[in-house]
Amino acid sequence: MSNKNKTFQTYMLWLIDMACIITSYILAICIKDIGNWGVKIEDRTKHNMICVVFLLVCVVYSFLADWNRDFAIRGYIKEFLSVFRFMTVMIVASFPITFFLQISPIMSRFVVAVFIVIDIILTYIARIIFKKTFRKVISNDNNAVRVVVVAESNLMEDTVRKLAENAGNLGYKIVRAYAADDTNRQESSGEPWYIDGVHVHHGIENLTSRLITDPFDEVFINTPNIPQKEMRDIILGFEEMGITTHYNLELPGFGKANTQFDDFLDYSVLTYSMNRTSYKRLFIKRGLDILGGVVGLIITGIVTIFLAPAIKLDSKGPVFFSQTRIGKNGRRFKIYKFRSMYIDAEERKKELADKNEMSGFMFKMKDDPRITKIGAFIRKTSLDELPQFLNILKGEMSLVGTRPPTEEEFKNYNEHYRRRLSMTPGLTGLWQISGRSDITDFDEVVKLDLEYIDNWSLTEDIRIILKTVYVVLFGRGAE
Repeated sequence: MSNKNKTFQTYMLWLIDMACIITSYILAICIKDIGNWGVKIEDRTKHNMICVVFLLVCVVYSFLADWNRDFAIRGYIKEFLSVFRFMTVMIVASFPITFFLQISPIMSRFVVAVFIVIDIILTYIARIIFKKTFRKVISNDNNAVRVVVVAESNLMEDTVRKLAENAGNLGYKIVRAYAADDTNRQESSGEPWYIDGVHVHHGIENLTSRLITDPFDEVFINTPNIPQKEMRDIILGFEEMGITTHYNLELPGFGKANTQFDDFLDYSVLTYSMNRTSYKRLFIKRGLDILGGVVGLIITGIVTIFLAPAIKLDSKGPVFFSQTRIGKNGRRFKIYKFRSMYIDAEERKKELADKNEMSGFMFKMKDDPRITKIGAFIRKTSLDELPQFLNILKGEMSLVGTRPPTEEEFKNYNEHYRRRLSMTPGLTGLWQISGRSDITDFDEVVKLDLEYIDNWSLTEDIRIILKTVYVVLFGRGAE
């Protein structure tokens, strides 16, 4: 399972377990005191302390024992046994603590028995519901980690099938495979090679350049009989693209317990990754995106009331403009904006190609004739970007990130340019606050984007957001 999904799973199970403990203990007390006027205030305080002890033991056991590491793949019976073992450890560990705190006398055998039964049933049901939902969410095409497999031809079938066995439950999807030592199979047979629906291509010559425009997140390499130095350029190429690469290790005489390497779907691997970001902080970043997306859409709705009539009166065409852009690791999505150009803008762009003031793949032109009168105003004030809060809420974009390229730009990318897509694109970023109208070289844009990726932090995001507000208010650097 990817570190992102593993982190999300860990914290969600932690919250579920604690919520079930609190609910079960309250229900146990209520059942005991049916017919009474309620629990005495002094007893209520002790009961609260007992519940806190249970929660503390839950936290310690969850994070030290790591008993949820195989949660996504274990069956219903194993899940029940795991919950039962967890409950046993929690009760046994809690008794000495409550005795030391002199609050154990209030724990009647009836309350404890009812609490145990309710908590086991409630926790088990909650975990099964979460397991089904979690598997469905992480295996969805939009959320699954898309994996490219590189293996020797004689190992390809076993590799693909072994990876696919638990791939769906762990949030992975094998999208393509390449036989590293296979140069003649397809030519001799004349038929494409498929293994369980996965298309296997022959040869790995210029592999990274062949994959530049494909949407994928990680690579798994299983080539034990090919010298590692022969795979070096490919690994470096994926590194340049910002793609996490797992290299399977064949270590005779060494078990997993004696290695310091990662696990990838039952393989011991050496993982190469340019991503040094904590997934805990990325979850906070996503939380801020959701909050910002909701607030931004409310503002967008208010602005639309006034802006929509102006756009319609100024020129023919829809109020909103959508265009296919390239998101994280090559995923396509529709970006939304208020329309600021005439409806034939894309066709006229070819006629203006020789007037492009930008060096590289982007197009920029001062006094662009395709821009409408109201379009010039909403671009200067950045109001045209407001509908992108919908993209942010959907998870296709972030408040802060890199600039999402068009499909036309993306077709011309190399491995170096591709790495700017290793993070979710943003509504604003270093490029926007660095005087975007003054930048005329695409390589400078890439440099700023990679600088943001390599030095990302929540503090930096907040700084960029605040500076963006300043740039928008004073019109500095706007297109």
